[in-house]
Amino acid sequence: MIRYLDLSNNFFDGEIPSSLDRLVIIVEYMNLSYNRISGTIPKSFTNLGKLYSLDLSFNKLQGPIPEGGVFSNSSIVSLEGNPALCGALKLGLSPCRPPSNSKSNLHLLKYILPPIVLVVLLLSCFCTRLIFLRWGKKLKLPSEDASLNTIRVISYRELVRATDNFSEANLVGRGSFSSVFKANLDDGLITAVKVLNSENQSALRSFDAEYCALSKIRHRNLVRIISMCSNLDFKALVLQFMPNGSLEQWLHSHSYYLNLLQRINIMVDVSLAFEYLHHYHPHVVVHRDLKPSNVLLDENMTAHVSDFGISKLFLGDSQSILSATAPGTLGYMAPEYGSTGKVSRKCDVYSFGILLLETFTRKKPTDAMFDGELSLRQWVTRAYPSAVLEIVDPDLLKESVDIQREPSSPIIVGQCLSLLIELGLSCSRDSPQKRIQMRDVVPKLQKIKNDFLSKSPRS
Repeated sequence: MIRYLDLSNNFFDGEIPSSLDRLVIIVEYMNLSYNRISGTIPKSFTNLGKLYSLDLSFNKLQGPIPEGGVFSNSSIVSLEGNPALCGALKLGLSPCRPPSNSKSNLHLLKYILPPIVLVVLLLSCFCTRLIFLRWGKKLKLPSEDASLNTIRVISYRELVRATDNFSEANLVGRGSFSSVFKANLDDGLITAVKVLNSENQSALRSFDAEYCALSKIRHRNLVRIISMCSNLDFKALVLQFMPNGSLEQWLHSHSYYLNLLQRINIMVDVSLAFEYLHHYHPHVVVHRDLKPSNVLLDENMTAHVSDFGISKLFLGDSQSILSATAPGTLGYMAPEYGSTGKVSRKCDVYSFGILLLETFTRKKPTDAMFDGELSLRQWVTRAYPSAVLEIVDPDLLKESVDIQREPSSPIIVGQCLSLLIELGLSCSRDSPQKRIQMRDVVPKLQKIKNDFLSKSPRS
């Protein structure tokens, strides 16, 4: 009995085979996403009586969506990334155009179109000549206005020049899937170029997922995509450059330091980004890999969430899906995600809770002290609430809020840190049902910040 059929992230092409008709009665979960499947969706899919999740996203499917059956429930069907599909307004697709008599239309156009084109060209020439003669200056066409060009095109040659042929001197960071270079484009704009490891098949899937995610979202606390460059041998994303690096280096490098207020501000920024992804974007976006190295800081120390290479986009009102694999980072991965592959918004909430605890204790969840049964969360839980000041970053207890403020009293700092630790524990509970939502995290964090500022003395 086949209950789960996951064929996603392969290179299957051609039409959906008719042999799948024999499985429609017993399959409960079917995932054919991120392939190259073409043709139409078989009408027999409307007989998927037991199916509770069908993912056909990011293929080359075309034509009308079958009516009835599983396609009447927008919460269990994912068709994103198939622009040639039509119909099924409930699934967010445009209506199909009614068939027309193409031969008749072409016959009429053959006689009507040439005179119309000729008249338009003559009028255009006359008007242009008249303007030149009257105003004595060159006419600037709308297409020449750079402000109208919403999509920026950057060539491979320009990226080579901008990175000095991807030299080590411009290398910002390197991971298993990609390398990031600082780039100075021809117009002077400083960017980050994320070059994919083209020999890694997982990297290619990561590239598609990240581009699809970043091209659809805009928020002040998310890294902005500027352009992309792709050919057979080279794939790169051109991203907003973050001159102050990552939260990882600010927390765990001896040459960097963040005071209490800076850390609170960063956590507020990250929470706002995830509140938008989870609750205010047209489709729910689950990041699945929140950690300090994926939180980047701009010139004003504003935090921006990056690296959407393994993100998931949910359509409709779906709350969770199953993933055949559970990519992510140990220590930040929610228990249910690591054990069952179940993906939901609560996975990101758990990661945010661990990030919150790490930010104010300055301890990594992968620290050598957390081996065997002891974890970062368990270590913090044992100290909360009576011994919170013994497990937080000791530097926070002796530093001032900022240069223009007097040092806050230990009582004020202790109260603030206790509330932050409590929030981190609430977000990282083992049970997904007991974790709070990101839209509830944001006001709690903002209240902690405002209370701290109101109680701290002015200089």
